Amino acid sequence: MQNISHTPLNADLHSHSIFSDGTLTPEQLAERAKKNGVQVWALTDHDEISGQIRAIDAALSKGLQYLTGVEISVTFAQETVHIVGLGFDHLNSDILNGLEKTRSGRDLRAQEMSDSLAAVGIKGAYQGALQYVGNPRLISRTHFARFLVETKVCSDTHEVFRRFLTEGKPGYVPHRWASLGEAVNWINNAGGIAVIAHPGRYKFTANEEFALFSEFKTHGGQGVEVVTGSHTINQYDKYAELALEFDLVASRGSDFHGPGESRLDLGDLPPLPKSLTPVWQALEHKVMQP
Repeated sequence: MQNISHTPLNADLHSHSIFSDGTLTPEQLAERAKKNGVQVWALTDHDEISGQIRAIDAALSKGLQYLTGVEISVTFAQETVHIVGLGFDHLNSDILNGLEKTRSGRDLRAQEMSDSLAAVGIKGAYQGALQYVGNPRLISRTHFARFLVETKVCSDTHEVFRRFLTEGKPGYVPHRWASLGEAVNWINNAGGIAVIAHPGRYKFTANEEFALFSEFKTHGGQGVEVVTGSHTINQYDKYAELALEFDLVASRGSDFHGPGESRLDLGDLPPLPKSLTPVWQALEHKVMQP
């Protein structure tokens, strides 16, 4: 591996495949990442790591360095927050069992979402969403969004989330996910580093956000996404400061779900601020080499 202590890398440590709510296979993502100049990649499917073996094989065959990844849904202050895990043992029983428990509530929630949409005249949403995922234990809002676009209820997924599936709108159903402590512990017990994903997306007050970072740190969380497809330039600066304040390593990831659906393509991100310690530096011994 090149000298990551002093040389900026094009690391993209947040992306999704068909194993959760992405539109590309792990192999297609690896090929796209390589083409776009990514040097260190991680597949971080939602609550699911069954795509990791394919991602590892594809990355290494393309000459990409690779970190195992996952994005775990947690409930904090009555909001859904995402915690990315990086560099963990993808065969570890703690994280496998924890994720299985987390996935088990998705199907019931999806059926309730469908009922809510039916109440405003949108029929067949559950079956329509299921065609994009196949496995009801992995169904998510994104699959409903694709159904609403396909049936021309909305012109694109951005319009979907303005009109539906968010709090106060038809199709929104909250779900009780894992606790923050559980998710961090699963990642830590599997030898990885837990990272707060895209903190700028959460609708927290300043006090709630401070509580999130404080409790995350108390549970053993070590990182935060600073440069991500969900953040503005001003938020890059804000979360760089919070990373320093809480002594957290910094991560970088596009949150790529597929062509035409994501704000940024794989690898299409500015570098981390030089004042921060990159998470891939902290995980140098866990980076898989081609």
